[in-house]
Amino acid sequence: MQLVIDWDGTVTERDTLLLTLQHFIEPAIFERLEAELDAELEAGTMTLREVMQREFALLTAPLDEVVAFLLEHARVRPGFAQVVERFDPLILSSSFHETIEPVLARENVTARVRANRVDARPDGWRIRWLSEADCASCGEPCKRASLPDGPFAYAGDGYSDRCAALAADRVFARDGLARYLRNRGVAYEPFTDFHDIAAALSVS
Repeated sequence: MQLVIDWDGTVTERDTLLLTLQHFIEPAIFERLEAELDAELEAGTMTLREVMQREFALLTAPLDEVVAFLLEHARVRPGFAQVVERFDPLILSSSFHETIEPVLARENVTARVRANRVDARPDGWRIRWLSEADCASCGEPCKRASLPDGPFAYAGDGYSDRCAALAADRVFARDGLARYLRNRGVAYEPFTDFHDIAAALSVS
């Protein structure tokens, strides 16, 4: 069985997109916007894509400054490198190649990545989306279109993982994704780090 893993809040201990926005956007402005957009997202009146576009349009920092900040502050969960070496997972992320790959290089990890890309413009970042087509299941562009063929296990933590997790044969979940699946009565296996996932996969 293939393994697919989310990046932000799953591989990383904290969401690197959120870390970036909180650090580089004026706090009062971002906190007000985040509260507004989170409410819209949960109400279904905005898509995740629309939320991210609104947020990153406010980010004007150069890419190299953001990458330097993430290399200093982003931390990966224990056992990640060993899981990559042993299971060759696909990292499937709503984040950006431009911010994921430097962290992988810092960790001396080579992994398969499917993610969005970004144009870090001085008048606001513009996202170049991995998928353009609306999903037949959730009605918006999501990670499901980038999932591998055949049976797979999925590990994730948040909103962007919901549709992909529902398509998985086995799910490892934490935080918001775990609450979502629990509320829907969908089985999942909790995890703290990648040692937990490796142990579970080894005995299956």
